[in-house]
Amino acid sequence: MDSIMQLAADPAAWAALATLVVMEVVLGIDNLIFISILTNKLPESQQTSARRIGIGLALILRLALLGTVAYIVHLTQPVVELFGHGFSWRDIILIAGGLFLLWKATKEIHHNVDPDPGEEGDVKPATIGYSAAIVQILLLDLVFSIDSIITAVGMTDHVEIMVVAVLVAVAVMLLAADPLSRFIAANPTVVMLALGFLIMIGMTLIAEGFGAHVPKGYVYTAMAFSAGIEVLNILGRRARKAKSAAKGAAKRADGTAAGRGTAGSPVA
Repeated sequence: MDSIMQLAADPAAWAALATLVVMEVVLGIDNLIFISILTNKLPESQQTSARRIGIGLALILRLALLGTVAYIVHLTQPVVELFGHGFSWRDIILIAGGLFLLWKATKEIHHNVDPDPGEEGDVKPATIGYSAAIVQILLLDLVFSIDSIITAVGMTDHVEIMVVAVLVAVAVMLLAADPLSRFIAANPTVVMLALGFLIMIGMTLIAEGFGAHVPKGYVYTAMAFSAGIEVLNILGRRARKAKSAAKGAAKRADGTAAGRGTAGSPVA
């Protein structure tokens, strides 16, 4: 209790907490995009519960990993050497997670762009079983949780600060999950953009696993720029639809007025 009070009175601790919260929220975006895309393929009645279970699993994994911080730190120690490069368990997990993301995103992109996936030529919406969705979410939760906790360990030595940052980040994920999923479902082009994000994140995880550090700022700046362009496209489409609807309503009004005038004119 005394240590918590001392941390609360320490400005450096608050600065570390604020920085770590931002980092955890940003890292949680990757996790949330995957959860949103995956759960949107479930029946509508199951989507919300699957998202909440997925985010709940992310919280449980992060808190469980925080309880084994001393062991997590050792995950960065090389355990195998290939081609003159040492790979730690963290590297292996990141590479496996990156490959899984590449496979999943590529599969989803193929489904979206293939006009004739079946022999009958009927394009059916992709579906996934509830249990399969939870298992896939759990696998990616594990990858993102390990990356998140190792990032936290590198920024502060206080487990209390890490716990608060994780709780805040997961709370933000929980609040943003349903709106983000609805937005993705309502804007098909956003799905392709999000899948492109997953490919970029997957490649980043693989690069990190092979020891090539990719500054997160570059990755998220590129994502923010692409998202900004897509927002402009969405606004443009909505403006064109509104203008087209207004023109259609005006034509119908003119036609109705002309019909009334013809009907009311005297017959010679």
